[in-house]
Amino acid sequence: MKFAGAGLLALPLCFAAYGAVRLVGRSDGHYGPGLDWTSGHVVNLVGLLLFVPALVALRRALPPGRGRDAAVAVTFVGVVTSAVQFAVDVVAGLVAVDKAGMNEVTGRFADLPGVRPVFYVVGPPLLYVGLLALTIMFVRAGVLAWWSPALVLVGAGLTVVSLDLVPVAGACLLVALAPLARRLTEWLAPAPRGAHARA
Repeated sequence: MKFAGAGLLALPLCFAAYGAVRLVGRSDGHYGPGLDWTSGHVVNLVGLLLFVPALVALRRALPPGRGRDAAVAVTFVGVVTSAVQFAVDVVAGLVAVDKAGMNEVTGRFADLPGVRPVFYVVGPPLLYVGLLALTIMFVRAGVLAWWSPALVLVGAGLTVVSLDLVPVAGACLLVALAPLARRLTEWLAPAPRGAHARA
């Protein structure tokens, strides 16, 4: 949990980086398979994985309750389903020789029973739903200002409008979560020697 604050920031930073790589890759009219496709998807996948310990730390930082556990569970489902989707995209980019081959690989996965609704329709958006709920809880706890959940909502909305806005969405999430990451780092920092004796 020592690096939970950094893990919290890794999510929006890697998301924004993925969006930037995507824009660069699409600028020449050829995006995937190739280095740009693979590197962008791997970066975002790393951000999702690094977010998991941060999510555990967020749960510990909130008062116990069903609302807290539900928000964490929803966020976790969003993280897992998003990570699976990006992992499949990485594999498709590595094994296929052209865009049609990539679509065939991802299509085989998506056509499995229950996969499309879970991993492409319902699951990934739950990451934003959970983040919105968690930031609202931290606003109520006096840790975050009202604009943090507002920026999470804006960031989520931008990804719906266009994937070209992913870098801006990542920036919104970064600004929204930065104060919380700083507080997490402070909470998890080891107490100085002798601090207990002065308490």
